[in-house]
Amino acid sequence: MRKKITVIGAGNVGATCAHRLADKALGDVVLVDVIEGVPQGKALDLLQSGPVEGYDVQVTGANDYESTANSDLIIVTAGFARKPGMSRDDLVLKNFGVVKETTEQAVKYSPNAMIMVVTNPLDAMCHVAYEVSGFPKQRVFGMAGILDTARFRTFIAQELKVSVESTFACVLGGHGDTMVPVPRYSTVAGIPLTELLDQATIDRLVQRTRDGGAEIVRYLKTGSAYYAPSAAAVEMADSIFNDRKKILPCAAYLEGEYGIRNLFVGVPVKLGAKGVEQIMEIKLTEAESAALKKSAASVQELVDIIHRQQAGGTTA
Repeated sequence: MRKKITVIGAGNVGATCAHRLADKALGDVVLVDVIEGVPQGKALDLLQSGPVEGYDVQVTGANDYESTANSDLIIVTAGFARKPGMSRDDLVLKNFGVVKETTEQAVKYSPNAMIMVVTNPLDAMCHVAYEVSGFPKQRVFGMAGILDTARFRTFIAQELKVSVESTFACVLGGHGDTMVPVPRYSTVAGIPLTELLDQATIDRLVQRTRDGGAEIVRYLKTGSAYYAPSAAAVEMADSIFNDRKKILPCAAYLEGEYGIRNLFVGVPVKLGAKGVEQIMEIKLTEAESAALKKSAASVQELVDIIHRQQAGGTTA
């Protein structure tokens, strides 16, 4: 019996995610969106690609959640996209309501699913999905680190003129301006990046990685990235459904790991059939640990804003 995947949000990220899921035949896909006709039309278009691409999975579109019943995985992409000059942090209150409502509806019909959050600001939105769903921490996680490391790997490969397949990158922390790329754990064919590039070049690549999303927003002007984010989300889905137990950087709920408690932060995890099966702790220098805690503090600020909103207080 095929797996069933609900993708909430039929915009660029959600539709491209559904496309990649179908291409890999990871499961039947239900594309959900509030705009009448959009998920149905995009789903039918994807379904009609099957005879050409050679996949037999079912792709359906809906404006409600009844057809999502008994999903194995819920991927939340719905929400407002960043606009030029807008940080992920500016999105927190806009997307809080979206993620809260979509999570409530999705888990009502799929109480045994896993939830993957893609909506920004990602780490804070993971917290919303976690609290609203009441799911165990292993079954709620966020797509961020794979995207950030993919950007870092791309820039490393371009700089050294090598295949991206020879690169490995480590990026920790919140998905935003305070993310923590770790060059010591980033390699090319096993060679530490610190032995291949000077510090000034590394610093430049690190900064471009931090600004990776904003750089694309500046080009697009009316939207944000969606090809790489969808690819990252599908790599996570593949590791779960095929129980690959890949070590992937994901936003996971920490309970003391890295000195961080009760917060979703990007760290390396073992991702398998049970979801987040293990959080991998790597040794950090004092500077790296301080940067990670600073990043976590930025996530905590957003979570605090959400909690004040829920309590009916001010956000000033």
